[in-house]
Parts: sequence; structure tokens; C-alpha cells
Amino acid sequence: MRRNVLAYKAPPNNEGYDLICIHPDPRRTVEPVRVQVKSRYQTDCDRAFPVKERTFAAFDFLIIAFLNIGYFYRKRPAREGLCDPEFYTLPRDFIKEHHTVVASGWEKVKTRHLDLEPFKNELGFDLIAAALGVPYPSRPSA
Repeated sequence: MRRNVLAYKAPPNNEGYDLICIHPDPRRTVEPVRVQVKSRYQTDCDRAFPVKERTFAAFDFLIIAFLNIGYFYRKRPAREGLCDPEFYTLPRDFIKEHHTVVASGWEKVKTRHLDLEPFKNELGFDLIAAALGVPYPSRPSA
């Protein structure tokens, strides 16, 4: 990650988290941070993502990546919807608070009308770094 946090992919078919994040200093004894990752590639998606309640204890943060590669649900050319990706690093408590079970039985977190700015891109990645106690990278003083 860009914040000097060491991030490693979890083993395949591991339920509940996809990444393990650790402090870069091996002498620091800090609990690792477990991160689940969800993604949506459509720019015009409903801004919701599935997450099962039984996995809440298995992760500390959930990163939702809106890749925004184009329109797929509108009757317009897909490339008209192409824009920069957005990453939101959401704490487990936020996921618990906004988790719903929809009529079809799917368990989802709907984010369309929520203020996610405090969790967006670098601000969200800083949450993981703070949880690990990793300071912002700087040049060593002479």
C-alpha cells in the first residue's frame, strides 16, 4: 500500500478477509489488520455490495473498490461512463450499522445515500495505517 503498510494476499478460498496488513517494523508487536475487498466495475452500479453477517468477526476493515470502467445498465455506450476508480475503506462497525437483509434474502450494504468522504481513497487507507500505528512516511532527518 501507499502508506508504508505491508499488505499480503490471504490464502485462496479464505473466508472473511482477502488481505493481511502488518506494520513494516518487525520489532513492533501489533495485531495484524484483516481486510475484506469487494469491487464493482460498472460506473452505474447501485453502489451496494454483498457482505454476510457471519463474516463480521473475520475482518477489521472492508475496502469497496468502485472501478468505474463504464456504463453497463444505461442505454448509452459503455465508455461514456469511464472515470477514475474510487476506494472506500470502511470499518467493521460502519458495515454492521449499515448492513441490511433485502427481500430476496441477500445481505447487503447500500451506500448510495451515505456520506463516504471520510473513508475515500487516501483518507480510508490512513485508517488502516492508524490501526497499525504506522506513521506517515517521511524523509529521515539528517
